[in-house]
Amino acid sequence: MIFTKIPKEQRDEMIERIQTFYYEQTGDEIGELGAENWFDFFMKEIGPFLYNQGISDSKDVLMDKMLLLEDDLYALKRPLHNKR
Repeated sequence: MIFTKIPKEQRDEMIERIQTFYYEQTGDEIGELGAENWFDFFMKEIGPFLYNQGISDSKDVLMDKMLLLEDDLYALKRPLHNKR
């Protein structure tokens, strides 16, 4: 199952990169169908790991921003004057 849509232009570019990489590594050419199969494999088997890491990294950045926002909001607090 591929859980994300990749625009055709980007998919075609990635398939070309697979073909180039394969040639540079092996000296053999891989056809478009073979490169598409590799692409589908990576998207299905490796993609979720990368996606989940991206989510985790985004969460960490967001939490850091929230802490800074909390500090900024705390700095805006006004002192209370007790009248007795």
